[in-house]
This record gives sequence, structure tokens and C-alpha cells, in this order.
Amino acid sequence: MMRRCALVLAIILLVSPLVLHSQIPGYGTEIDRRVDELISRMTLEEKIGQLQQYTYGVSPELQQMARTGAIGSFLNVRGAAQTNALQKLAVENSRLGIPILFGLDVIHGYKTIFPIPLAEAASWDPDLAEQAAAVAAREARAAGIHWTFAPMVDIARDARWGRIAEGAGEDPFLGSRMAVARVRGFQGGNLAAPDRVAACLKHYVGYGAAEGGRDYNTTEISEQTLRNIYLPPFRAGVKAGAATLMSAFNDLNGVPASANPFTLDHILRGEWGFDGFVVSDWNSIGELIPHGVAADCAEAALKSLTAGVEMDMESRCFNQSLSRLIEEGILPLGTLDEAVRRVLRIKYLLGLFEKPYTDPKLEKEVMLARPHLELARLMARESMVLLKNDGNLLPLARKGITVAVIGPLIDSRADLLGTWRCEGDPAQVVSILQGIRTALGDGAAILTAHGCDVTGTKGESIPSAVAAAQKADVVIAVVGEDASMSGEAASRARFGLPGMQEELLRALKGTNKPIVAVLLAGRPLEIPWAADNIPAILMAWHGGTQAGAAIADVLFGDYSPSGRLPVSWPRSAGQLPLYYNFKNTGRPTTDQKFTSRYLDIASTPQFPFGYGLSYTRFEYANLQLDRKEIGPGGQLKVTVEVRNTGEKPGDEVVQLYIRDLVGSITRPVRELKGFQRIHLEPGQARTVHFSLGSDELGFFNARNEYVVEPGEFHLWVGPNSAEGVQGKFTVR
Repeated sequence: MMRRCALVLAIILLVSPLVLHSQIPGYGTEIDRRVDELISRMTLEEKIGQLQQYTYGVSPELQQMARTGAIGSFLNVRGAAQTNALQKLAVENSRLGIPILFGLDVIHGYKTIFPIPLAEAASWDPDLAEQAAAVAAREARAAGIHWTFAPMVDIARDARWGRIAEGAGEDPFLGSRMAVARVRGFQGGNLAAPDRVAACLKHYVGYGAAEGGRDYNTTEISEQTLRNIYLPPFRAGVKAGAATLMSAFNDLNGVPASANPFTLDHILRGEWGFDGFVVSDWNSIGELIPHGVAADCAEAALKSLTAGVEMDMESRCFNQSLSRLIEEGILPLGTLDEAVRRVLRIKYLLGLFEKPYTDPKLEKEVMLARPHLELARLMARESMVLLKNDGNLLPLARKGITVAVIGPLIDSRADLLGTWRCEGDPAQVVSILQGIRTALGDGAAILTAHGCDVTGTKGESIPSAVAAAQKADVVIAVVGEDASMSGEAASRARFGLPGMQEELLRALKGTNKPIVAVLLAGRPLEIPWAADNIPAILMAWHGGTQAGAAIADVLFGDYSPSGRLPVSWPRSAGQLPLYYNFKNTGRPTTDQKFTSRYLDIASTPQFPFGYGLSYTRFEYANLQLDRKEIGPGGQLKVTVEVRNTGEKPGDEVVQLYIRDLVGSITRPVRELKGFQRIHLEPGQARTVHFSLGSDELGFFNARNEYVVEPGEFHLWVGPNSAEGVQGKFTVR
């Protein structure tokens, strides 16, 4: 039976309007008046200068350009002394005194480094992520940085892609919540505050869907999938007030993202009402030429600017070409002026015209402040995911045992900082060995051995590691990726334990000693043998400045692990792309031959999305829905009782999923639509409340219209995407 009609559709579209209004803090008519007055006094060369960003090197040419107002922004300049010196050239020497905007990739901390963003997402704690971003903003602004190229909000469904480390994983709901948290943390309520920076949502859009998980690669995404999966975190970030966006490297359905009028103008500005500006990724305007959509720099500049990119990061195509394009009447002056207006507006909002310089004293006061380090340790604790704990091997006893700490990463400091470590100093990092020694105290019986290198192919040191293990009561094996193996330009076709590390684990297993594997990585790792044979596995990611201390906290029971996977953990690279919110086929997966399955491996992940163990147990009961039917614009209240039935206190991440059973287009088998992190003492119970409305129940249909369709829905509340107590309701 047909479930849809034009009347219902029209009513439903009124429930959830798509056009957003600017939420950029401080935006207003007085700033517009000042910007317009300034633009009226600017020469063509000064206007073009505002749209050009350069990476800074000690260059007389760049210094002279700053003096003449020909540079709008620098990146990779840091420190109050250097930024103030360059700012002085522009403010006190150029004709109009327009300040320079200093940007930097402050991805997960400036000096105090937090866990990589994927690990932060594993905390399922947006409030803590907001606090971490605020610390990063405080330190960066004190160093003269006004603008961070973060957060990365790309949805990533392929663990081969190195930049999965920089985002919040595979799910648009979790990704949207983390995007909002980070925007708020970076920007606060006032961009001009001395402890805030402008955020930049990146990479707009579809970059995480690169074919084969190979960085910079082509993407093919239907408009429905784009709107339902890849755009929501960007839309949420824009609604939260993100000041800027970054256009991506990838070609999207044949049109490079840095020259794509549909995404940049039609959606971002037309539908969402975005008032900030867009910066290209590094040379992505110049890369329109090898993409094959521009013959030269002039055509690349024209296509990107008219599509909606206002600032050229480093390609210099704007600087080389815009003047001629204007003079020849190819590019309207009004288009150029609007781009300049957007850039100047952000500079006014940042307070740079009133206070262009940074106080050097502040820089010394805020870096690595004790509260910052304490927060980094807490975030590292919350981000860790206990994947396996057979026989309750963890937590380990502190007294009366000999511990062997083995592996190539046991005393590494730099690798704990992960990708994009900004100004993170390895000398300030607590290594894992240091953290364990501190936790066990003086006189503890600790044996150490590396066993092998991270990527080496020689195993001569494995026997010495086995000898150490044989003398110990328990083995802590620290294995995984070094910092260079994830992040940009770090795609891996095979993402198991590199080098001889699996051979090391196999040799340690032969000692019959209890083994705890601590995994360090920027992505899920392909570990089928370890998952079957190692009794306890803790995913610690690249945990930042305080990682070693936080890992010891978890290993020895000072903190019960509470992280949950923000990505589905694959058994094999052959399963990729892998994600929990897949759609059923006409022949859903079963053990029968002629269904959607593999012959040689299970179709399910090694560990499902949302999964993670604790040192205690939680039970779910008494699921209640306040009604069985709601209208398309109605609200459904959901409650569930969660009880700690174990003997230790712990945090649980309570997750709500839905499924629209019959739709006008095929719908995912489950979709995350709510989560709450709660703390329970042993025996304590809590009733957790959720609300479902049009934002959670709707989707973009075959006509790319946002609709809430009538029909039956199933609902689950539980500890991950594969479990939970179940209910159902109907949208009439």
C-alpha cells in the first residue's frame, strides 16, 4: 500500500525547515556597516590580498606583502613574538591597517595534547570534548593563533583511510554531537575573547568516502546519501556557529569539492544560511588543474571563487589571476567584494581590529597548566575501549606480582601524541612505562623488553621478550601503530599489527602467561588472531600528553574503562567499507548460500559500533514509551532503567537506536538517535530519558526532501548497536 501523499509530505516539510539562520557569535549590523565602509576604501589589490593565505617562511617578499596589505592570512606561524612581529607589519605599515588572521592545525590540542579526535569520540562525552577544545583554544590564542583548522567532521566508514583518526567515526548522529561540542569549545560565546579561536569545519564534503580508503581519492556519493550521512555533522556545526569551513581535496561526483557550487553555494549558503567564509584546503584550488576541470590557474581561481571559496590556501591562484579576471570583465567585482566582506567580518568578530596583538605574558602562563593536564588525563581515560577481558584479568593487582612490560611502544613518548601533534612536546609526555612505574611505586618488580621494532621485519629481540615474560606473573604487551601510520597521507591497505608485532604476541602467548594487549593506533586494527587468543585487549588509541598515566589508571583499576567504539571494528580489510547503519538487501545475510555474505569470513564486525566493556556489569530493563503513536511533528518520550549489577562503580553509555521498517526508499537496519553517559555505583539504578521527534525520525527521500514518513518503527536501547531491549511505535 502506498504510504505517502503530497499533502502529508507538505505538512511534514513544515515540521523541519532546512534553512538555518546565522549563529556565529557576535554577528550583527554594526560590524556589517564597518566592513562595508572599509571595503569602499580598499584598492583591488588590497581586496585580493585579503583572500590569500600563505604559509610563512622567513621571506622578505612575504614581509613586504604584509606591509602593503597584500596578505589576509598566514598559516603555520606560532608564538606571540612571531605573530606580533608580523601583525605589526600589517597594522602599523599598511595603508588601511587591516590585521592578519593567523591559522594553524590545532586538531587535538596546542601544547597540551589530548587524545586524537577519533579517541575523543570514543568517550561519547561531548561535554568533555567541548572542554578539551576550549583548552586547545586557550593555549593557541595565547600563542597568537586566531583560527584553527578543526574540527574535522568527515564521516569515515573505511579504516584504511588514515584520516579516520581526525574525526568522530562512522555515524552522523554521534559525529554531529561531537562537531557541535568542538565548535562551542573552540569559539565559546564570543570570538573576541582572549581564550577563543574561530573554528573551521572540514573537509567539506565527502572526503571521508575516498575510494579504496586512499587519501585524496575520488568520491561518488548519491545526493540522498550525501544529505543523510555526510552532511549532517557539517549542518550541525554551522548551526552551532562555526565561523569558517574548509573545502576538500576530493572530486565529488565529478566536481571537485573546492569548485562545487551545489555544495558550497546552493546547500551551505542557500539552504543553511552560512554567513562565515570558506577556505580551500592546501593548494586544492591549484589542484583543479590536475583534476582536469581547469586549464590553468586563472580558470581554477574563477571556478573556486564563483562556487563559494573565499580564501585561497597557498595555491596563489587568487593572487596571480583575480586582478586580470576583474579587469577583463570575466569576474564581477561584486563577487569579489562579497568574498572580502565575509573574511573581514570574521576578523572584526575576532576583535582583531581592536586588539591585534597577543600578550606574551599570557603565553607563558597558560601552556601545560595543571588543569589542562588533568583534563587531558581524564579524556585519555574516558577514550579507552576495553575490547576483551576474559576471566576478569583486568584490573591488575598492584602488589605482590612481577609485571613484564613488553613491546616496541612501551617507552615511546612522541608516538602517544599521534597525528597532528601541533606544539606537543614529547619531553612532556608520560610514557606507558613511566605511567606503570609511577602507579606501582618504588620497588615494584617490573621487567621490560621491546621484542621488536614497530615496523621492522627482524625478530632477533623476540627471545629476550619471551625470557622476560617467563619471569613475570603477567605480561602487558604494548603494540600498534606509531604516530606516522595514521593521519593525512597515511592510508593502509593492510592495517593489522605492523612489522613483527603479531609474531611477538604469538611468542608471548607460548609462555602461557596471562597477557594484556594495549593497542596504540589511529584506527581500528585488523587483529583476528589476537581477538581469539589474547585474554585482555585495551584500545588506548594515541592518547596524548597524559596517555601513559591514564593507561596505568585503567590497567590497575583506578578507573573503570568506559569508552565505546565510534566505528565498527573490522575482522578483515575485505569487509570494508564497514558500518553498522547499513541497508538490508533483498537477500539479507544468513548462513544460507544465496544471501549477502562472504564465503570465508563472517559478515559481522569483530566488535560492533558502540561496543565497549567495563569492570562492572549493567542491566537494562523496563523500557517505556509514553505513547504507541505520534504524528509527524510529535514527540515520543522513551525511558529505560539501567542498573549496575556488578561490584565496582562505572560509567555506562546508554544508546538508543531506531529502524523505520518500511519507507519510500530503503532505510538502515539501525540508526543511532540518542545516547547518554551515566555513572552508577554498585547496585545503583537510574531511569534514563530520551526524546524522539522530527529531527530524529526524518530523512531525505528520493526527491531529496526532508520527510518524516508514517509507518511502524522499531526501537532499541542498549550498550551498543547489536544489543538492547526493544520496543516499537507508529508514526501516523
